[in-house]
Amino acid sequence: MPAPPLIGLDLGGTKCAVAVPAGKFGVRETARFPTAAPAATLTRIFAEIAALNPPRHAVFGISCGGPLDAARGLILSPPNLPGWDRIAICTELTARFGGRAFLMNDANACALAEWQSGAGRGTRHMIFLTMGTGMGAGLILDGRLYAGTTGDAGEVGHLRLAPDGPVGFGKAGSFEGFCSGGGIAQLARTRVAAHAGDSLLKKLSPAELTAHAVAVAAEQGDALALALWAAVGTRLGEALALLVDVLNPERIVLGSIYARCERFIAPAMLAALRHDALAPSVAACTIVPAALGETIGSHAALAIARYHLSLSTP
Repeated sequence: MPAPPLIGLDLGGTKCAVAVPAGKFGVRETARFPTAAPAATLTRIFAEIAALNPPRHAVFGISCGGPLDAARGLILSPPNLPGWDRIAICTELTARFGGRAFLMNDANACALAEWQSGAGRGTRHMIFLTMGTGMGAGLILDGRLYAGTTGDAGEVGHLRLAPDGPVGFGKAGSFEGFCSGGGIAQLARTRVAAHAGDSLLKKLSPAELTAHAVAVAAEQGDALALALWAAVGTRLGEALALLVDVLNPERIVLGSIYARCERFIAPAMLAALRHDALAPSVAACTIVPAALGETIGSHAALAIARYHLSLSTP
């Protein structure tokens, strides 16, 4: 019997995408549109899927930011999806189109995608870090996704790296506070306000001091921006040292901000990692940027469907 067709749904805070496989591990996005209120967005999602005329045995993968009840297929009011409270997305899909549907948080889903077809391919022990608006991790341990007892494994953004500092994950001095887009913006505002010398960043309003603005200034050689990225790199290296010592991965894949700003972050990151972690574990681990680019969300959604299909196949 032929394998069932796979359909991916990437449900994000700003955009949604519907995707189907293209070749063994490629994707073809059949639709991409802005995320709106739940009713309007779901109507658009169902219309785009209906246009694909899926057979009744299709397998759907849905990637979405948490919190989720993945086992019951419920979206539980993620911060980036206001109003999406207890949306039974899996039931909604299967009631209309049949088949099977699986929901997973986006960090785990992106880990699966990078493991199946990206920068983690061929590994058995891999960590994926989102390093975007927030900081979360997906863990591939001994060749399988590890989700933990309640499905919350990988919430590394909640780790405390310092008694105080930028706030992330509701905690000052957290990993997310120091190394996410939101935390880097906080750090930039604090450092710019305290900086007495010249800097391109001092020409920006507090609202304009984003991680992207810091990257643009660093590209122009701005000393304050470069120092800020070095501080981010140091904190990233300290957090990676904890993960390397505890989990002993063979590869760590870093997404989003790191993929774009590796040259500004990596020197300080590697110095802190080598200083803090066990040398044999560091030597056995490679650290690389994510490989799947702007379509990683669609890759992730299809990876969910592919992973669950593999679990159910003898």
